[in-house]
Amino acid sequence: MLMTQAPATPKATRRQHDREIVALAVPAFGALVAEPLFVMADSAIVGHLGTAQLAGLGVASALLTTAVSVFVFLAYATTAAVARRVGAGDLQAAIRQGMDGIWLALLLGAAVIAAVLPTAPAVVSLFGASDTAAPYASTYLRISALGIPAMLVVLAATGVLRGLQNTKTPLYVAVAGFVANAALNAGLVYGAGLGIAGSAWGTVIAQCGMAAVYLTVVVRGARRHGASLRPDLGGIRASAQAGAPLLVRTLSLRAILMIATGVAARLGDADIAAHQIVLSLWSLLAFALDAIAIAGQAIIGRYLGAGDAQGARQACRRMVEWGIAVGLVLGALVVIARPVFLPLFTNDPVVRDAALPALVIVALSQPICGIVFVLDGVLMGAGDGPYLAGAMLITLAVFAPVALLVPTLGGGLTALWAAMTLMMAVRMLTLWLRARSGRWLVTGATR
Repeated sequence: MLMTQAPATPKATRRQHDREIVALAVPAFGALVAEPLFVMADSAIVGHLGTAQLAGLGVASALLTTAVSVFVFLAYATTAAVARRVGAGDLQAAIRQGMDGIWLALLLGAAVIAAVLPTAPAVVSLFGASDTAAPYASTYLRISALGIPAMLVVLAATGVLRGLQNTKTPLYVAVAGFVANAALNAGLVYGAGLGIAGSAWGTVIAQCGMAAVYLTVVVRGARRHGASLRPDLGGIRASAQAGAPLLVRTLSLRAILMIATGVAARLGDADIAAHQIVLSLWSLLAFALDAIAIAGQAIIGRYLGAGDAQGARQACRRMVEWGIAVGLVLGALVVIARPVFLPLFTNDPVVRDAALPALVIVALSQPICGIVFVLDGVLMGAGDGPYLAGAMLITLAVFAPVALLVPTLGGGLTALWAAMTLMMAVRMLTLWLRARSGRWLVTGATR
């Protein structure tokens, strides 16, 4: 007699989703945290060379971080596209899609090098580097630019592995890269006496090593599944087209953060100092929430690729519950840790008084941030880039006038962070409306 398998109970389904989320999100969080440690290691080592060198590093690293964050779509778009093909059971096509993303990363990296090398002094000057810091910033920027192709390959290859439901390898590579970077910097800066140039070369070598490891893993997978390694112009073009809306989304988000910093600067020295403290904590909290979003990209893409729209909807619902829960925990931790956190950054009571109420707003907004990050990841995993781009442009249009009115109306840093919370609320509304509509539930190996 043929026995039919009983459908999974809601409780069993939730447990399955929980296991998948934890298995992907925890290593992703570790890798995300490891990335900013590169800059921290450079700062700690270069800081002992002198104030001018550290100031130059600050300008150059800000430019490099901005440039790389603009191309983060290489990871996001690749994750979604690869995960869909994994769900469809076509690993050969999944890795082939990933190779298209890596080739696109190499092309973009070459273009960035061609743009940065001749313009480095002018760009450094444009960003306000002092006469003493500018030469160090230009040196660091020109050398570090040589590592940008490797950095972009790391982004694209990370997307490949995430799409393949593997976030452990990126964690191992990120940790090894951090250790190598710190050791190389110390050896080249002090042992070889290269100064700030040694720090830049150490970072470039570490980044190239990370890219080489990723490429080795992807190439082995390609050979195992018979996927071609040659560049395919059609596939590269498709990767670029999928990434373009996410580029618009990222640029809009960067514009929001730049407007917020510009407004804080107009409020006065104490307010801009407090804003930087609050923003650094807000960014740190974002890593925890972004880890769930990364899990969402991989899981949702796989479900939709397998043609399981109902599974994708259930996974989305469970991840939103995770986002809210983690947001509540993070908010409580912010409130509890305020007395310990603020003295780590400043002893100025004026700066502390400005930061304290803003931190309360950040704490209260964390559940909203949890929903936003999760739904952002879900829609990325669904390949819903055009909607994400449009939603972020709407958010920018709402936030900009509100934030710019803060100094005019006599509002302080607390009012600015209330505007930041409004921005996240607008994002939550636009993303929730899309998730609720179900229009993102497009199944199949390609969207």
